[in-house]
Amino acid sequence: MAKKISDPEPAAAAAKAKPLPKAADGRTIRAPLTQNPHAIRDTREKVLEVAIGREVRAFRKKLGITVADLAVATDISLGMLSKIENGITSPSLTTLQALSRALGVPVTAFFRRFEEERSAVFVKAGEGLDVERRGTRAGHQYNLLGHIGSNTSGVVVEPYLITLTEDSDVFPTFQHEGMEFLYMLEGEVVYRHGSNLYPMKPGDSLFFDADAPHGPEKLTQLPMRYLSIICYPQSAG
Repeated sequence: MAKKISDPEPAAAAAKAKPLPKAADGRTIRAPLTQNPHAIRDTREKVLEVAIGREVRAFRKKLGITVADLAVATDISLGMLSKIENGITSPSLTTLQALSRALGVPVTAFFRRFEEERSAVFVKAGEGLDVERRGTRAGHQYNLLGHIGSNTSGVVVEPYLITLTEDSDVFPTFQHEGMEFLYMLEGEVVYRHGSNLYPMKPGDSLFFDADAPHGPEKLTQLPMRYLSIICYPQSAG
């Protein structure tokens, strides 16, 4: 039997959910993606010297200073700094302390790419965690499909599988911080976001600013299941 935990409702600025814009011929106009999902970035380094060098270079460039500027600030020669940034030599603790003071970061920041692990959560079918949220009292069943707290992205994501049955009530007054994405799996519903109503069937999705009042307005066909993915800044959790 699934456990139950209390989960306080996450509150940010609202904007109406709108369908994607259409061209004159009826085709959807799609905005270009600003991120390449296939690019390999920030990989974990297996060689300590290379990991330290990349961090030193990254922090230096972030400050907008040259190697020569850093050499003056740390009293380390240009040649030595070049070797450090290229992962050719292993800097001493004294050198790392000088770099940390000049770059304004803790010494441990230079080891991030070498030792940091990335988290993943795997949940088998039917093994999500039942949680109590505001809609629970209206007969909405929330099944949390995974959760990662502190992470490198700065964003918390909560994926839920929500089930509504004959015992569920309409509950159009959810309002919380962040963005939310819905994807209908089964059944039909008229979903409210602010003053707009969206009839949703299996395969339909809705993406919106969750600070506006939202929730199921009319349960058209039950039972109903949909994915609800909520994301908000870690600092606001």
